[in-house]
Amino acid sequence: MSGLNRMFVAAAAISAVSFVGANVPVDAQQQPQQQEQKQQQEEAKKQPATPPELQAKPLPQEQPQEKAKPKQQAKPKQQAKPQEQAKPKQQGKPQEQVKPPQQAKPQPQQAERRQNTQRLPPQQPQQLIGQQQDRLARYRDQMDQQQRAAPQQAAQLQQQHRTAQYGVQQRYMARIRDQRVNIEIDRNSYYGGDPYFYTPWSHRYFRAGRYYETNEYGAAVLRQAVTYGYEEGYAAGQADRQDRWPFSYRDSYAYLDGNYGYRGFYVERDDYNHYFREGFRRGYEDGYYSRYQYGVYASGRYSIRGPVLSVILNLQLLR
Repeated sequence: MSGLNRMFVAAAAISAVSFVGANVPVDAQQQPQQQEQKQQQEEAKKQPATPPELQAKPLPQEQPQEKAKPKQQAKPKQQAKPQEQAKPKQQGKPQEQVKPPQQAKPQPQQAERRQNTQRLPPQQPQQLIGQQQDRLARYRDQMDQQQRAAPQQAAQLQQQHRTAQYGVQQRYMARIRDQRVNIEIDRNSYYGGDPYFYTPWSHRYFRAGRYYETNEYGAAVLRQAVTYGYEEGYAAGQADRQDRWPFSYRDSYAYLDGNYGYRGFYVERDDYNHYFREGFRRGYEDGYYSRYQYGVYASGRYSIRGPVLSVILNLQLLR
């Protein structure tokens, strides 16, 4: 047993020595590592300013990049605004210069097409021109007869001491004389250029138990007859009231004549006289009673009301 004990003791001693030898180098290795770490920490402490600067530089580089994106996006917006504002200006100039002529050019073409489609047959204008020449010749003779009768009525008004009515009659005769001169000028007119002789009938009116047809130019002459008749009738009625003469429009020279404004064109003289006297009668009533039942006073003239004019003429469209 003693030998075994010796061997056990020797083995324990050997293991202890090996254990101690193993621990010693570990401690020896840890010490230099700890020293290196301490040195690195000390060196890092000695240089504290450099790392934050180096680390801070990328941060401001990243931030301006993020901020630069909206700036780059905002710049095209700012540039786009003047472009959008400039476009309508560039578009507006050519529109003002180009559009009016483009719209104006087709209008005369359309008017010519309408006139061509609504022209009378070639033979009918020649018949109308022949009728017009005969009508104008008869009218000149009738005017001469009316003017020869004017002095007799003027003398009668003076005998009756109707001073106001005499003045109205003289002014009317002066206008008729001027009208007679214009008729002589129209005698040599070129009828071929007058659209009346090529325009189809578009209206009809009823007088003396029958219908008559005319175009827009003849209808305008009939409207003029009523308008002029009302104006002359108002002056005649006002004059009789001033002269304190009884109500009597049929004795007025203008009513008997009925030709003021008629130049022998487009409608027969009897038709013109009829509608002139219809306007005259209503104007005489308003003037004599100092009222405006059938007309109005505007721009220094007495004019018949539109609804009254429509009732008197009763023009009807043919199509």
